[in-house]
Amino acid sequence: MTNQPRSVLLTGAAGRIGTSLRELLPAYGYRLRCFDRLPVPGEPEAVTADLQDAGALAAAMEGVDAVVHLAGIPGEAPFADILAANIDGTHRLYEAARAAGVRRIVNAGSNHAVGFTERPADGGIVPVDTPQRPDTFYGLSKCFGENLASLYADRHGIESVSLRIGSFAPAPRGIRALGTWLSPGDCARLVHAALTGPVGGHAVAYGISANTRAWWDLSTARALGYEPQDDAEEYAAELIAELGELAADDPEHRYLGGRFTR
Repeated sequence: MTNQPRSVLLTGAAGRIGTSLRELLPAYGYRLRCFDRLPVPGEPEAVTADLQDAGALAAAMEGVDAVVHLAGIPGEAPFADILAANIDGTHRLYEAARAAGVRRIVNAGSNHAVGFTERPADGGIVPVDTPQRPDTFYGLSKCFGENLASLYADRHGIESVSLRIGSFAPAPRGIRALGTWLSPGDCARLVHAALTGPVGGHAVAYGISANTRAWWDLSTARALGYEPQDDAEEYAAELIAELGELAADDPEHRYLGGRFTR
């Protein structure tokens, strides 16, 4: 974008990543309007509503420069629930943004959009243009989100960045996370880059830190201006001593989606 967005609608603001971004994004100069089904205490512009509430969603869109869309079910669930929250909800979000004239959306995708993709035998980096291969209904909904973002970019000119987020946590929690970890600080850096970096329509970017054992190609994220600063390697010796290395046929090692492929 030519100018940095200042007012940002943050959906899913009460969730794990949303809570972290509420703490970290204002330092980049953003004013956040929080949207969640659950109350978000301490936020003067918080909207407590569901994405199915068209009136509340339209009102929340008024006057914002951009959207960071995190709302939805954050893991596997019955298809009917995924359909309502992640698929229909994301469509409602994009349609409300279009109606309000919002020009940039950062869409929280997931590595589970490519979850049944096997890692290269040589342990190499998986490229960004890896075809979608979802591992669950949840992963399927993230494929839909990417494709919806592409459609709204081509048809309506809304710039979008779909972030295939890895293992978000204050510290990596397992051996797999040594390659897929995304720290809170790097998550904020990535979202800031996605809000401000050059986007020609719709872009897909992986969301991990600067991990020595990284699984995924960060080239599109870096092209947006993302400069990760954290590395899971500092936790490697302790985690390996405690848990041991993963076997080559363990889904946590073999597939991008890890245990979601079981």
